[in-house]
Amino acid sequence: MGRIVARMLLWVVSAAAVVWAADWLVWQVRVLGGGGYGVVSVDRFVVAPLKNNKEEYYPDGRVEVRCTRSALPEGLPQVGGQPCWWVQRHPVQFDR
Repeated sequence: MGRIVARMLLWVVSAAAVVWAADWLVWQVRVLGGGGYGVVSVDRFVVAPLKNNKEEYYPDGRVEVRCTRSALPEGLPQVGGQPCWWVQRHPVQFDR
C-alpha cells in the first residue's frame, strides 16, 4: 500500500513540475516576443484602520496594473507578478 501512495505522489509531483515548466517556457517565449506582460485597469482603495476594529475606505482612483500573461500565479517565473486573468477577475485592489 505504501508503494502505491509513493508512486502516486511521485506522479503528482512530476505532473506539477511538467505543468510549471511548460507555463514557464510559454511565458518566456512570449516575453522574448514582446507579449509576456499586459496592463489591466483596476480601482484602488486605501483602507484606514479605525477604533473597535473598524475600517474606512478611501477611493484612490483607477490605476494601471502590470500583469503577466501566464497560467500560474505569482511564482519564480513571473518574479512576483500576478497573471492577467486573475487581475481581470479581481478589478478592485485594497491597500492596507
